Amino acid sequence: NTLAGCESGKCGIDKVEQTPRSQQDPAGPGLPTQSDRLANHQEDDVDLEALVNDMNASLESLYSACSMQSDTVPLLQNGQHARSQPRASGPRSVQPQVSPRQRVQRSQPVHILAVRRLQEEDQQFRTSSLPAIPNPFPELCGPGSPPVLTPGSLPPSQAAAKQDVKVFSEDGTSKVVEILADMTARDLCQLLVYKSHCVDDNSWTLVEHHPHLGLERCLEDHELVVQVESTMANESKFLFRKNYAKYEFFKNPMNFFPEQMVTWCQQSNGSQTQLLQNFLNSSSCPEIQGFLHVKELGKKSWKKLYVCLRRSGLYCSTKGTSKEPRHLQLLADLEDSNIFSLIAGRKQYSAPTDHGLCIKPNKVRNETKELRLLCAEDEQTRTCWMTAFRLLKYGMLLYQNYRIPQQRKALLSPFSTPVRSVSENSLVAMDFSGQTGRVIENPAEAQSAALEEGHAWRKRSTRMNILGSQSPLHPSTLSTVIHRTQHWFHGRISREESHRIIKQQGLVDGLFLLRDSQSNPKAFVLTLCHHQKIKNFQILPCEDDGQTFFSLDDGNTKFSDLIQLVDFYQLNKGVLPCKLKHHCIRVAL
Repeated sequence: NTLAGCESGKCGIDKVEQTPRSQQDPAGPGLPTQSDRLANHQEDDVDLEALVNDMNASLESLYSACSMQSDTVPLLQNGQHARSQPRASGPRSVQPQVSPRQRVQRSQPVHILAVRRLQEEDQQFRTSSLPAIPNPFPELCGPGSPPVLTPGSLPPSQAAAKQDVKVFSEDGTSKVVEILADMTARDLCQLLVYKSHCVDDNSWTLVEHHPHLGLERCLEDHELVVQVESTMANESKFLFRKNYAKYEFFKNPMNFFPEQMVTWCQQSNGSQTQLLQNFLNSSSCPEIQGFLHVKELGKKSWKKLYVCLRRSGLYCSTKGTSKEPRHLQLLADLEDSNIFSLIAGRKQYSAPTDHGLCIKPNKVRNETKELRLLCAEDEQTRTCWMTAFRLLKYGMLLYQNYRIPQQRKALLSPFSTPVRSVSENSLVAMDFSGQTGRVIENPAEAQSAALEEGHAWRKRSTRMNILGSQSPLHPSTLSTVIHRTQHWFHGRISREESHRIIKQQGLVDGLFLLRDSQSNPKAFVLTLCHHQKIKNFQILPCEDDGQTFFSLDDGNTKFSDLIQLVDFYQLNKGVLPCKLKHHCIRVAL
């Protein structure tokens, strides 16, 4: 029998198995009376649960048939058949009267369960497969190609290319690091800092070193390491080193370039902001000018020429200091070149001074004929020319490299570990003699407090040894060797070597190191940089009451060991031209 409500949209099932009408409705097709309705209602209350179970069982068998016919008989969202289905021809048959049991049967939400199952299966299929991606180039598809990219048409995902890079340290040790092809110099420095357990103060840099050419330069933070390595010869290598002067121009731009060395195309008010904008703005045309010693290509002779550096390249004047276009001759282009410093210019290239620089094209590997060698009169002039070259070539990108560490530092939470070095002007003299500590602002008071602390430390050490302390060394012996554990102490190196280390790590004020004295085996030497000049101060031992002290000022200020001396001069400059701020360090990779 066919349900009476199928045509009116009450059910999505064509045929269900029904009980004979004679058993359910003995009263005939007429309307039931009030007493019959009450009787049937009581019967429905008794058999309602059994009826629902029967319908669920019949639904399981009908669901498979409904699934097979889903392609030909579409269902709407509410489970009804589409209205567009053709009806059976012929006169409309009169629908028979159904019993209350059939009404209850028709009123059950049977079709909803089937549709929900279909929707759940469709959702599982969609989540397990790739989503449909619209084809951005439908005109390239054939007439039979769908406008949606299928998962099979997508290219297979390729793993990021990796490469091994060998990095050397100042002491000759090396480490092979596996890096990605898109890793920058800053990222590699961060990785080496993490692996070497160094203090990350954003001063580490990667150096491109060419020993056969006598050249080296610091990579910019945004440069790709793999790309730079592809332009290097087999003898070349990367060095991991400190460079405090990498962004010194942005920290103090007013005192960097002398006035006679820079010419502006527009009027400048001389402020720090205007100076930065003139260099970083690509529309401005600053010119760096001055005399340099220039080596002729293919010859050993050097000539002193008037040189002009512009965004378009490096030019020299063929007639005195004239900058007329007819008197300017192109020496080097900035686009496909990098600027290097000469390591041993006098010995290898017969340079007139020790402050040489070189503009090297990227295509040059071993040949020295195409190198444009220059030489300045002093270190400050060489630093200005090299900085101007970097500013004119990279512009705003260089300033962004300088700002990124500061932005990261500002985003750190106040509970995180500071990433700056302890020696960077972060120590203050404190007085804890009272109930609460206070900062000592008077230098004289700070000096006396340091002396008292040194005497107290020496007395405590002596008393501990008298009482049978398990100290492995005597106090006098300990004070003469404890400094060897510090990073700023470089042992028995020559004066020339100490100057070379300071130059390599940046000629900034307060950069220092300590070493053994070559003239006095019991003394030490403090090598300090101030105003881009390197000075040496001898630390002499002195005897007082049977104890050994160290002093920089002929015994006026005494310290029990070199660690106390360095800590004091980090807070007070005393007889020094400036405070100790940055220490030269060598890290073993």
